[in-house]
Amino acid sequence: MEACASAHYWAREIAALGHDTRLIPPAYVKPFVKRQKNDMADAEAICEAAQRPTMRFVQGKSAEAQASAVVFRTRDILVRQRTQLINALRGHLTEFGYVVRQGVGHVGKLVEIVGDPTSDIPAEARPVLVVIAQGLQALQAQIALLDREIAARAKADPVAQRLMTVPGIGPVIATALVALAPAASTFRRGRDFAAWLGLVPQQHSSGGKERLGRTTKMGERSLRRLLILGASSATKVAARDPDKASWWLAGMLARKPRMLVTVALANKMARIVWALMAHDGSYRAPAAAA
Repeated sequence: MEACASAHYWAREIAALGHDTRLIPPAYVKPFVKRQKNDMADAEAICEAAQRPTMRFVQGKSAEAQASAVVFRTRDILVRQRTQLINALRGHLTEFGYVVRQGVGHVGKLVEIVGDPTSDIPAEARPVLVVIAQGLQALQAQIALLDREIAARAKADPVAQRLMTVPGIGPVIATALVALAPAASTFRRGRDFAAWLGLVPQQHSSGGKERLGRTTKMGERSLRRLLILGASSATKVAARDPDKASWWLAGMLARKPRMLVTVALANKMARIVWALMAHDGSYRAPAAAA
């Protein structure tokens, strides 16, 4: 079947009847569709694609694995909604001359301005801005609740505990990797896992000439974003205090742009994560180069 909405559920139901189920990404089925698109043509294309010896399939997920991922999907939705409310509140207050620094850490000042009766916000706008501020505070509380749930899961999961020994990986990233990433046995090596996450350069090679472009941004976008955020925090610390950075990271920051180093570090973290998940053990910092 194509790996579309509810495909994992139907794969489990059909497998319970004794069948061998396989899920194929729709992008891999599309090249086998002939001319018009309809149910019959799609079914024929799926059968054609499934017979290819080098076809790649999506690993089926259990109900428990999908349930573990719900908390991250919900948190992403709430974070996006919080960003929308922050931007709306900031934009409205800017029209009345109130400007504060960007960032979630400065949102409290916006809420204080709305709740301050001495501020010269027009009376017609104040009740509406109060609605936005109250919705923002409610979202903050809900996100904090999910963060506590994620931290509790990370504390109870031995794999997440081992992943948190990697610099730049905290409870959210570690628990997300356990819940969203396929089994380590799905990939032959760490480079394949990094490629699945979309953290490798896109190739435009031909005639023996290698041309590498931007990152492919394929695979699980939530994990890719989290790893890049974790790598970003690590590069910020290294930029402030180079003595605390590894020799590899310090050398990269000295030669390359910071964003490029961030993505390269996220790629490196993905390979380390695969090694820890595939071979157990905890992270050990590499020795300094001679």
